[in-house]
Amino acid sequence: MLCDRVRMDAYYNAIFQNKHHFQGKAVLDVGTGSGILAIWSAQAGARKVYAVEATKMSEHARTLVKANNLQDIVEVIEGSMEEVVLPEKVDVIISEWMGYFLLRESMFDSVIFARDHWLKSTGVMYPSHARMWVAPIRSGLVDQKKNDYEGAMDDWFGFIEDTKNYYGVEMSVLTKPFSEEQEKYYLQTSLWSNLHPHQVIGTAAVIKEIDCLTATVNDILQVRSTFSSAISMEHTRFCGFGGWFDVHFRGRREDPAQQEIELTTAPSTNNGTHWGQQKQIGKA
Repeated sequence: MLCDRVRMDAYYNAIFQNKHHFQGKAVLDVGTGSGILAIWSAQAGARKVYAVEATKMSEHARTLVKANNLQDIVEVIEGSMEEVVLPEKVDVIISEWMGYFLLRESMFDSVIFARDHWLKSTGVMYPSHARMWVAPIRSGLVDQKKNDYEGAMDDWFGFIEDTKNYYGVEMSVLTKPFSEEQEKYYLQTSLWSNLHPHQVIGTAAVIKEIDCLTATVNDILQVRSTFSSAISMEHTRFCGFGGWFDVHFRGRREDPAQQEIELTTAPSTNNGTHWGQQKQIGKA
């Protein structure tokens, strides 16, 4: 993740092009990891940075903080965000909480807890907003997955024939549930991928918008959306949907960013991220 230039540049620019949110302020970094966001916050002028990390990565974060002579400003705290007690409320909560397709394996629930317990009423969130996108795609993977499914079924039919002939047990009554299981695995499960922009064959649609200042855990338990997309079928075919996200650093309405920064994980030829995209392949 530290080698992900899109990720690193977005957070770096968001902090240093909006120093007014950090200068003289108290900052909470949720899931600090290496401590890089906490270090940047201190370099941007923060008075105090609480860098919370639930794993032993906190030891490396402390080492990096000390190596950058910021140990008097950045306090690395090992523990889960839900159990940590801070000596004050903070002006800024910063976190790189996003998971695959935004919410898969994300830490947003911990960020919400931190916001509700430790952010001042005038505080800002970094990032402040997030969106989830889907678009129709074409992919050679659809034929591969169909072949994998058909191969699994061929193996099954060979298995039930051998079991009947050699062991005297009739297994064909399980063909339907086995087929449904394999279909779900090969044809209905989304996959991580790095899509090329040319694989997107229709207009992208936002299926979820999140205001990090007001969103609740219930808001992200399920994502449901009705959307439409214009698809170009010339010299190609529709194979499924691709999903990605973007986040924005806007500050808050009463205290906006001087320079809004966007971090996008959309399909790109030159600016791919470690998040990639999620690919949901259809049956056709």
